[in-house]
Amino acid sequence: MRQWSKAAQEGMTLIEVLVALLILSVGLLGAAALQLNALKYTDSARMTSQASFIAYDMMDRIRANAAADYTITPPTSGNLNVARDQDLYDFTRNIISFGGATATGNISLNQGVYTITINWDDSRAANNADSRRSFVLSSRATADPVVTP
Repeated sequence: MRQWSKAAQEGMTLIEVLVALLILSVGLLGAAALQLNALKYTDSARMTSQASFIAYDMMDRIRANAAADYTITPPTSGNLNVARDQDLYDFTRNIISFGGATATGNISLNQGVYTITINWDDSRAANNADSRRSFVLSSRATADPVVTP
C-alpha cells in the first residue's frame, strides 16, 4: 500500500474556484438578461391586449347606439345625458389611461364598416426611440337590410 505524500493535491486551487465562479456569474447574468427581456415583451403584450379590450368595448357601444354618429371629435368632458358623447369621452379617457398622453384613438366609418384605430408608444419593449404600435378593429355595426327580389 502506498502512503500519501505531502506533494499530492488534496483540494481545489484558488484558480479553479475563480474559474468556477466566473462561469457561474456569466450564467446568472444571462438568466437576468433573459428575465428582463421577458418582462419587456410581457408588458408589450399586455398593452396590446388592453388596446383590444378598449376597441371591442367601443365597438359594443357603437352597436348598442347604432343610430348615433361616432365619427365626430370626442368631447372634452363627459355628458351622461347623451350616450354617444359619454361613450366617446370614456373611449378617449381609457386610451390615455392605458397608453399615456401620447396615445391616440380614432373612429372612422366607410360604407357601413366602422374602423377603430388605437396608437400608442411601445418604445420600451422595442428598444427603439420611435416605436409606435397600433391596434385596428374593423366591423360592421349593424346588419345589412334584407333585400327581397
